[in-house]
Amino acid sequence: MQEFVEVVFRSERVGFFINNKGLELSPDLNVVVKVERGEDIGRVSNCAVLDDDLIEKNNQGEITKILRIATEEDLKQLEIVKKKEQKAKAKFLEILEKQPFQMKLLEAIYQLDGNKLTFFFSADGRIDFREFVRELAAEFKTRIELHQSSGREDARRLGGFGICGKMYCCVSFLRRFNQVTIQMAKDQNLLSNLSKISGPCGRLLCCLHYEEDFYLEKSEDFPELGEVISYKDQKMYVDKNDYYNNRVNLISENEERIILTLDEFKKAKETRKK
Repeated sequence: MQEFVEVVFRSERVGFFINNKGLELSPDLNVVVKVERGEDIGRVSNCAVLDDDLIEKNNQGEITKILRIATEEDLKQLEIVKKKEQKAKAKFLEILEKQPFQMKLLEAIYQLDGNKLTFFFSADGRIDFREFVRELAAEFKTRIELHQSSGREDARRLGGFGICGKMYCCVSFLRRFNQVTIQMAKDQNLLSNLSKISGPCGRLLCCLHYEEDFYLEKSEDFPELGEVISYKDQKMYVDKNDYYNNRVNLISENEERIILTLDEFKKAKETRKK
């Protein structure tokens, strides 16, 4: 069985590669891998990954291999590349001034062997930069890619601390962005103030995804919002479910509020059926 290794590149892109040479790898170790246009350097984030999709991709020849653990020469080359990136950023901004559109350059990253140069930028809306790319390719004499960064990617690149007081998940451990939806906020009774459940990236907090399974499981035992019961000869509506404390918040037509335990609510519901 082939051993697949997860590697994170300097651009924060994640890739999977085969350790077919049986190299002694460990997390945070720099390795040189084979990529589409040559060689690049990345950091090991997971030493052993088992996934049926990866096996299928490997059988189809879509996954390449780890060439070697980064040597002193590789690291020296990386330092040379980083200096070239600073010059590339300055030249990029110079050429950008002649363009009819505006964008903010975030980062320039060369592949280790110099066969590809990627510029990361942010901009309002989509931009047709085909002519711009051709001009950049003529200037740098290598393959050019322009990548429009999202708010989430910017947050990962810049780093920071969330409202929980801990480093952003996307910086510390989260390698793939999960889909976070308004429905998750609704399931967790958090729709009242979206600004409080949005991160600095402007998107809903990733942690809503972590807790969604808990809320979906708990909700099976709770009433639907808006459900009607009769309590002490008064018509009451389910206004909110408190899953952590096993309580149900009720509200009457004249906005009188009552909080029942889940057992009390079920008992009142059964009494009504009788």
